[in-house]
Amino acid sequence: MDSVDLAVLRRARDWWRDGHAVVLYTVLQTWGSAPRPVGSLLALRGDGRVEGSVSGGCVEDDLLARGMAAEPAAACQLITYGVSREESARFGLPCGGTLRLLQEPLRDAGWINELLRRCAAHERLLRCVDIASGDVTLQAAGRDASLHFDGHTLRAPFGPAWRLLLIGAGQLSRYVAELAHGLGFEVLICDPREGYAHGWDAAAVRFVPGMPDDAVLAIEPDAHTAIVALTHDPRLDDMALLTALQSEAFYVGALGSRVNSEKRKARLLSLGLGERQVQRLYGPIGLPIGSRTPAEIALSLMAEVVALKNGALAPSLPAQQRCA
Repeated sequence: MDSVDLAVLRRARDWWRDGHAVVLYTVLQTWGSAPRPVGSLLALRGDGRVEGSVSGGCVEDDLLARGMAAEPAAACQLITYGVSREESARFGLPCGGTLRLLQEPLRDAGWINELLRRCAAHERLLRCVDIASGDVTLQAAGRDASLHFDGHTLRAPFGPAWRLLLIGAGQLSRYVAELAHGLGFEVLICDPREGYAHGWDAAAVRFVPGMPDDAVLAIEPDAHTAIVALTHDPRLDDMALLTALQSEAFYVGALGSRVNSEKRKARLLSLGLGERQVQRLYGPIGLPIGSRTPAEIALSLMAEVVALKNGALAPSLPAQQRCA
């Protein structure tokens, strides 16, 4: 779940606490093209204030008009937009797209407080909404949990489904961590060097103690994990890479020029990794955008990681060959 949707819940909670009527809208299903993915949230305050989005704008305008013209909803309702091509065009849904929403009056903010607290503790949860009663419960969820609606109950995941482990806590890591956190990644950092662990936002990153290879083992990398070595010190980076390249991590990269990247691959081969394992290493890291500054390098790196995560970039090796 994107951090923007947590921000929607945070604002809805604050409005409700201040005495306003609040209605939540969740994208349940889409057919054809849709501007926002399933799970996207919008909060509508009784006086017309809006936070979040469920479309490109036209649906939001209609929801606002509906809300201002009627009494506040007392129960959950299902709303569908774009059944006909004409209605799709009217509401800005491309290619005849259709959008189905859950309209949910906010009756209590206790579950929001608990959800925000547990997400801040890096937990992954399912928000379960009983459509008939409007009751909300929270359940633990795995990283592969996705939104599910069976007509009676909505189960929507919250919390980080994807993880990014950074080896090194220097200046570049700060830019990468900020971008990654905003993109919904759980950000983990390992840096055994003294003096680098100060000034970090504990709500946005979590430090993993120990040496880099121990940290990689400790987090048990899976297919939802990316690992990037950024210290520029072979004594630290290579330790992490030796372990990471034998894991199920979907992305393993290391900072360095093309020349240094080739030297690193030669070192890893000499240290016992197989050719296929070394071929998994991304280096130089990032998409080629001519990056020079730490902020630009962070942008190119996260663009590459997100492109691979979303299937817009082919992996360096097919999944069945990665750990051979």
